[in-house]
Amino acid sequence: MKRTALILIDVQQGFDHPKWGIRNNPDAERNIARLLARWRTLSLPIIHIQHLSATANSPLAPDQPGCDFKPEAQPIDGEPVFGKQVNSAFIGTGLDQFLKEHGIHNLIIAGFTTDHCVSTTTRMAGNLGYGTILVSDATATFNRRGLDGVNISADAIHNVHLASLDGEFCKVRGTDEILTDFT
Repeated sequence: MKRTALILIDVQQGFDHPKWGIRNNPDAERNIARLLARWRTLSLPIIHIQHLSATANSPLAPDQPGCDFKPEAQPIDGEPVFGKQVNSAFIGTGLDQFLKEHGIHNLIIAGFTTDHCVSTTTRMAGNLGYGTILVSDATATFNRRGLDGVNISADAIHNVHLASLDGEFCKVRGTDEILTDFT
């Protein structure tokens, strides 16, 4: 268990901005908070990833209030924070080196958004050889307009990404399953 880190990706206030559209899974933050509380209780490694957008008017730009972490996922002393400017938490951050230096071989991933940074980081984690679990109900995404102009629901996008990741790059499990395993 000591070698299993909880990685929270982009749990930032900027994802509450209306520009993103309609979101699925309104319980994601509650489940993230439950995971975080358990990891802290068990003194297991916790790593926060923060998107630092290079786009000046982005809600996730460093000078915007949306760059701040949500209250449910505020880092505390001793919990490393890695800032990134691309979708993968492994590119340009030193995350892989940190995990190797600390003997961490297994990852539990949660955060925002399912089809962008969460998916990209999960894929890379699997490719780098980490035992990876993606928490299905502790991540969420937003609706999008398809190339044909048809709206694609956030639930559909979320479910397709979970299905394509499961068994190939990670195991997809729910918060309750994980909390049962980490008691």
